[in-house]
Amino acid sequence: MSRPMADSHRRFLQTMMSNGIISASQAEALHKHCCEAHGAHYVADRLDDFINVINAHLQPLFMYIRKGMSEENGLEYYALVNMTETDITRMATDYADNELELFRKTMDLIVDSESGSASSTDILNCADSLRTKKLKKKETEQVLNKFVQDKWLNEKDGEYTLSVRCVLEMEQYMRTIYQDLIKVCHVCHNIALQSQMCENPTCGIKMHLPCVAKYFRARSDPHCPSCNDFWPHEIPEMQRFQSQSSQNLPSSSKENTAPAPSRRSRRS
Repeated sequence: MSRPMADSHRRFLQTMMSNGIISASQAEALHKHCCEAHGAHYVADRLDDFINVINAHLQPLFMYIRKGMSEENGLEYYALVNMTETDITRMATDYADNELELFRKTMDLIVDSESGSASSTDILNCADSLRTKKLKKKETEQVLNKFVQDKWLNEKDGEYTLSVRCVLEMEQYMRTIYQDLIKVCHVCHNIALQSQMCENPTCGIKMHLPCVAKYFRARSDPHCPSCNDFWPHEIPEMQRFQSQSSQNLPSSSKENTAPAPSRRSRRS
């Protein structure tokens, strides 16, 4: 029998509903803040147990607070995801049909790429072949900005990648639609898009860049953890991800440490 939710759990859930996704460091600070605000017993390393109590009560509502890792910097995040739908139609209340089609095509490009990213040029070219309603260049750029603001995509130097929120929300959809393309990271077992792959044709395992850095950190002669072939790729420095992590630490322990995702009504 599941433990009852206390006011500290409800406050944590309300913040998750408002923000959609927060980093693990923000979740830890929020956990402490909620417990202290309501006089609840606080144990620093029991965040997952605290969230499990909430998830037990969310199960009948087909909602779940899920933990995942950013492929870009190795940071862990917690996201409130909808478990009732397993495809992209869950976005239909926020986007027009041609915007959804553009998102599907963008996801196709990203999943099918070796880098786990899609250039703005390739995405803009897709907008000319939309079956629903074509988008002009300016309109496409605005829609892409909206996807970034709503935390479905990340953008850096004109390259778009799937956000942590997107991978967590769309995991089942991606595993179903791209089952021949999707592989999981050999280290963390999450979907691997931005990754390195073993070049042995009988192996072909993938590892996220932060996982590569962590796995080979103490190995001067890197070999594939699966087939033991030499790992031919450049090993990223662990400091690269640690410095990125420090830049993402929250500045406050209050509930609204992360900006709430933008929610817009669907256009006719």
